[in-house]
Amino acid sequence: MSTIVLALMTVIFPLNSFLVFPGNWALGKEKEVEVAPIEQVKGVETEKQERISLENVLPVAQYQPVRKEDAGDLVLPEAHASLILDAESGTILHYDNGKQRRQIASLTKMMTAVMVMEKVEDLDEEATIDADTIRTIGTVVGCPNTGICISQRLVAGEKITVRSLLKAMLMNSANDSARALAKHVGGTEKEFVSMMNRKAKEMGLKDTNFCTASGLEPDGREHECYSTAYDIARIAAYALKFPEIWETFKLPGNLEVSSADGKYVHTILNTNRLIGEMPGILGGKTGFTPLAGHSLLMAVQDETKKHTIISVLLDDPYRWEDIKMMASWAFSSHAWK
Repeated sequence: MSTIVLALMTVIFPLNSFLVFPGNWALGKEKEVEVAPIEQVKGVETEKQERISLENVLPVAQYQPVRKEDAGDLVLPEAHASLILDAESGTILHYDNGKQRRQIASLTKMMTAVMVMEKVEDLDEEATIDADTIRTIGTVVGCPNTGICISQRLVAGEKITVRSLLKAMLMNSANDSARALAKHVGGTEKEFVSMMNRKAKEMGLKDTNFCTASGLEPDGREHECYSTAYDIARIAAYALKFPEIWETFKLPGNLEVSSADGKYVHTILNTNRLIGEMPGILGGKTGFTPLAGHSLLMAVQDETKKHTIISVLLDDPYRWEDIKMMASWAFSSHAWK
């Protein structure tokens, strides 16, 4: 069945029979809603249908993924939610609890990076670190794991480039770096988070609400901080328009960045274990809090480098093994036409 026909069915048939996604983001397999199989939409000339697109989110797709007839289903029993998205067309290749609202921890930083890229014209402009930022908990610049420090932390009054803070945030998932970027762009983290949520609404992300720029859940407000595998995949697909984000994701660990005056030097690691191990990786983002569990996002290209998928796992203790399985299944089970 073509993805155009499948997308059109969400319009023709009642809402109680199909879960409707915005635009032409087609549904693969839905476990939350029981969908009766339908082989075709009669009386519709598919070649004359107009493609519905998400303006300013994705370009018009040149290729559409088509599932091979002999392809089996992908089963990830340990993941609480999982989704694979074809980044060009927006077609969902795999779906399991993809619209279930959950805490997403540091996957939040994908939207933080998008906002920085859209609001900061010169990544080499300097941000100033304030005393509140250096009190940020969890992973921070200089301390890749809570309580384990390998280099100088950020210092109150230090001036450091936006580019350096982005590296620390995307590679090492530094929470203080995300907070510093939020204050630099928005004046306050609260205003920056409002900007993030406005952007989410503009993108049609109906199941997302950010609380912080880092993904840390404020005490007593944890229930207010959520997104879905589907929404996060769409943010990542949107972020592909910013090459700097993905170039940063692939930088090797033990990278040093310095304050503007060279007085302080910070060592940054990379949390992505699969860099150099898994072919086709464009980049990925890890996430963990006790509420969110171990989560992971990864963008991967096929061997032709013409097709990119976004894989998202939420609360999966076997995220590294499963993310590799997702890419292998997606490219072996589909042909792009």
